[in-house]
Amino acid sequence: MNIRILEMPLDYGASRHGADMGPSAIRLAGVKERIEGLGHKAVQCFSPIQINPQEFETVGNPKAKYLAPIVRANTQLAEEVEKTASCGDFPLILGGDHSIALGSIAGLSAAYKKKGLKLGVLYVDAHGDFNTDETSPSGNIHGECMSASCGYGLPELTNLYFDGQKVDPRNVCYVGLRSVDEGERELMKQAGVKAYTMTDIDRQGFNEVMRHVLRFFKQKVDVVHVSFDMDCLDPMYAPGTGYQLPAGMTNREALLLMEEMCDLGMVRSAEIVEVNPVLDVRNQTAAFAVDLIARLLGEKIY
Repeated sequence: MNIRILEMPLDYGASRHGADMGPSAIRLAGVKERIEGLGHKAVQCFSPIQINPQEFETVGNPKAKYLAPIVRANTQLAEEVEKTASCGDFPLILGGDHSIALGSIAGLSAAYKKKGLKLGVLYVDAHGDFNTDETSPSGNIHGECMSASCGYGLPELTNLYFDGQKVDPRNVCYVGLRSVDEGERELMKQAGVKAYTMTDIDRQGFNEVMRHVLRFFKQKVDVVHVSFDMDCLDPMYAPGTGYQLPAGMTNREALLLMEEMCDLGMVRSAEIVEVNPVLDVRNQTAAFAVDLIARLLGEKIY
């Protein structure tokens, strides 16, 4: 399979600097070599965006900070993702903060609409990212990207790349939630997303949750995009991320999730976000991101 690696050194969507260096850290951890070692071909490795350092831009709307440069960057990403998906290659997007999901999902949606395929999104994250400018307590757009992709929020975000909803929220499944704001919780329930929290994992066990997740996608969609935020992991396993919340997923659970999604046979794209080398320890979070990518692309223990 041809894997096109798209590096998105964008950290405008988050409060803490450093995620813009995430793509470089993952590259230095050997992602290209690992992919090619599995028999795939890394056909292109580059950044599709031209962006100034955050300090050179103005915040703008305090409820949607750095809106203009985030829209510009994600529009460029969406164009590259659409080209990649349309020709049958696998887009692997390396972030950056989670606001890059705006461009990833928009590009995939455009490509699959033309092919008549129904897109689903597996959103692995500690957070819902389902705030709007009306509910967001921070104004950080990485917390508004999934709601906008589902058609809620500012028109600059909901209509990014093309007008209208990018993915039906009823085809979105969350795994690993453990920090959801009150306003976004209500909007998520209203929208009809499927969500498995860390409490669900504790009560049911990870294997049972994954059985539900796999059944969900088999019954509802044709292709799946995996959007994986490293802060879904417990900080013990991923210290290099901007939002270190206790009681997250273990490294073993995350690896199993990626193997199960590989075996599903429906995943056609993925993004790994929120690797922050400034906060990391000997690049261990970026190295684990490479492990996750490898499992998603077919690596087996035995």
